[in-house]
Amino acid sequence: MSDLLKIAGTVNDSIVDGPGIRFTVFTQGCPHHCEGCQNPQTHDFNSGELVDISEIFNKIKSNPLLDGVTFSGGEPFCQAGLLAELGQKIKEIDLNILTYTGYTFEELYENREKKHWDELLAVTDFLVDGKFIIAEKDWNVKFRGSRNQRYIDCQASLKKGRAVEVEP
Repeated sequence: MSDLLKIAGTVNDSIVDGPGIRFTVFTQGCPHHCEGCQNPQTHDFNSGELVDISEIFNKIKSNPLLDGVTFSGGEPFCQAGLLAELGQKIKEIDLNILTYTGYTFEELYENREKKHWDELLAVTDFLVDGKFIIAEKDWNVKFRGSRNQRYIDCQASLKKGRAVEVEP
């Protein structure tokens, strides 16, 4: 397996992609194409750049101010295996991981043994799930774009076999 992740870019110190100061990885490629998406440039699977996950990890390690790492998109679950591998390294330096997805937790859970989804879920602390729905856009739902999206404790959800929502 190649260690090259296709990304649209990274942000070294985001305060809008989850709690605290975060390193955000914007993956390239998304099958959802949500109307009103804030990152439409990440939809095309043929765009972006290939970056070795060790290069991304070294950038993360070099920032002592980080509280966590966010996998955004595009759709992170389209590159779940590589993100899970990166996530394992991130866990070794005690940072939390938040993953954004257009899939619901239920879709991911039911299909978790396909496409390395189980591996990415295993390293994800918090999951923001569901497609962005422009009719439900709400500036007041913290770290989400629309009211249908949920902020989920991923590890508690995996143990219970159902989504466990928490407040960010």
